[in-house]
Amino acid sequence: MEEALLALGQNYYFYYALILFMVGFYTALSHSNILKKIIGINIMETSIFLFFVALGYIEGGSAPIMADGAGSGPHMNPLPSALILTGIVVSISITAFALSLMVRLYQFYGTIDADEIVKIRGARE
Repeated sequence: MEEALLALGQNYYFYYALILFMVGFYTALSHSNILKKIIGINIMETSIFLFFVALGYIEGGSAPIMADGAGSGPHMNPLPSALILTGIVVSISITAFALSLMVRLYQFYGTIDADEIVKIRGARE
């Protein structure tokens, strides 16, 4: 029982990632404001990044650089960090595109509230 509690305590990064994901998920689903939805999706993306970086972390691990006299002991996995850098670039690009679409919606409908846009579209048809 003590070993299970110790293992749970050592993996607190995963719990933070789960809490962040749930906050972003709730924000994206519960608000009709498109800007708040975009922020919620960004919070969810950030939690996924935290989760993957935490997977590559090893307590007491060193960078996997083999220099003279180095190479003993555990090494951290560099692959999750490298993949997350690509994910961050894609996330920024998608966020910029979503914000530009939001600006166009505001110019066309005069609001960024999704419920209001649905009402306006229903009245036009």
